[in-house]
Amino acid sequence: MKTEPTAVTLGAALSKMLNDKGVDTIFGIPGVHNIELYRGLEDSGITHVLARNEMGAGFMADGYARATGRPGVAFVITGPGLTNIMTPMGQAYSDRVPLLVISSCLPPQSRTPGQLHQMRDQIGAAATVCDWSELATDTDAAFDLVERAFDEFAAGSNRPKHIAIPIDVLGAPAAHPACAPSQTPVPRQPAPDVLDRLAARLNAAKRPLFIFGGGAVHASGSAREVLRKSGAASFTSYAGRGIPAPDDPLGYGATLARPDSARQIAKADLVIVVGCELAQVDLWRDDLGHTGELVRVDTDEAVLNDVHDADLKIRADADAFLQGLAARLVSSPQRWNGRDIARARSAFRAETIAERPGIAPYAEALRMALPDDTHIYSDMTQFAYVSKEILNQPMPGRWHHPYGFGTLGYGVPAAIGGKVAMGRAPVLAIVGDSGFQYTMQELGVAAELGLGLPIVLWDNEKLKEIEEAMIHAQIAPNAVTARNPNFEMLAKSYAIDYAAPENPDEFGVALAQALEKDRPTLVHLRAQKLA
Repeated sequence: MKTEPTAVTLGAALSKMLNDKGVDTIFGIPGVHNIELYRGLEDSGITHVLARNEMGAGFMADGYARATGRPGVAFVITGPGLTNIMTPMGQAYSDRVPLLVISSCLPPQSRTPGQLHQMRDQIGAAATVCDWSELATDTDAAFDLVERAFDEFAAGSNRPKHIAIPIDVLGAPAAHPACAPSQTPVPRQPAPDVLDRLAARLNAAKRPLFIFGGGAVHASGSAREVLRKSGAASFTSYAGRGIPAPDDPLGYGATLARPDSARQIAKADLVIVVGCELAQVDLWRDDLGHTGELVRVDTDEAVLNDVHDADLKIRADADAFLQGLAARLVSSPQRWNGRDIARARSAFRAETIAERPGIAPYAEALRMALPDDTHIYSDMTQFAYVSKEILNQPMPGRWHHPYGFGTLGYGVPAAIGGKVAMGRAPVLAIVGDSGFQYTMQELGVAAELGLGLPIVLWDNEKLKEIEEAMIHAQIAPNAVTARNPNFEMLAKSYAIDYAAPENPDEFGVALAQALEKDRPTLVHLRAQKLA
């Protein structure tokens, strides 16, 4: 890489390089090993958000990336700083979130046992939860690795990367890198003859069905056009919610995980899956249930060649594929019975509500209170599980959840990162009382920054989901209750607002008021006291 003549330390040069790459915010915590990363950070024009724990910093960077589509960046220290952020890295890997973690590390030539923050294999540890983890052996290697990370992000490789830089290299003189902006990639196009054949098959199908996943959220407009012209029915994964129109009479919604969805899918003679892994957390069963021809469309070769063994595999960008398909379709009459689909959705909804009673009225109040463009960050909590299935999502890519890795503690810090990115646009967090306590110290960040962030706290005073799983497995419930703090006093200690509505109307009012404030509001739903 060519460099400019003015020499500074590598840490200061990296800040300038990151700013040149479009980075405007970094989340992290300085420590004695990585302080060189902070030299010149303010002068670079980058805002640094001080997390209270590196796990919080990683989730904030994740939330920022999901809201903006740009890479989230985090600075952490050697050893425990890296291990703390490895949980967010694993979540970002599972959900294909562009995250760059830059850590310090001990010099590789240093072999003395018992050094501060020493790990046996820091690079290898991080490699288990990210796309790649590399050691920058000198200043040029550090610049090259940053360049590589952003080139790969630009090319659509949206999984976390980790760069470890030895302490002595961080403080070494380095010239400012003269980096070129990353090139905007051309979306992978499907072959025209493949589109011709598939369009003919779709035009002739009696009951075509589409399944949309998170890899198609940028293609909602063309997806809706294909559904309109083809008369096809649709399912979405949880991550694909909002791709079909919320009032589409042929939409089954995000109900793939309902056991009877397999029977509905078996009715189709052509199933086209676009941007969906059909993973365990999408289906919660071993097979999709299809009996007709299966077509898979994805940019990931591994997805196309998975256990579902598609009849036709198309490696292409979802929007490029759907636009090309729409242009070749002949408008068809409705090929499914909308009343049958409505009955199936009603049955799915009733199942969801019966499994976790008492939540649905509050979920509906939440939907009514929020603007359509609200970014919602939910944790692993029963309130989110119910809401993701029964609520219509007006816009795609607005509900962010730790889908694959399934980590607790995601909701609050990720929402903070999203709110930092979105400014005055509406952002909301949904957490459970147990998961909240993994990262509730990050309330300090939300208060410090004056973020108008409603935090919905679903409090059933236990690990309710785990208790029910134990009962279902005929295990006497054990270790599922814990003494909670006084959440009202906790809110006061952070000088944030607090509300404890006791019915859906009060809940809706509390949310509307919280969205108008310039500080966080903890909206506490105490399950035992709700009407």
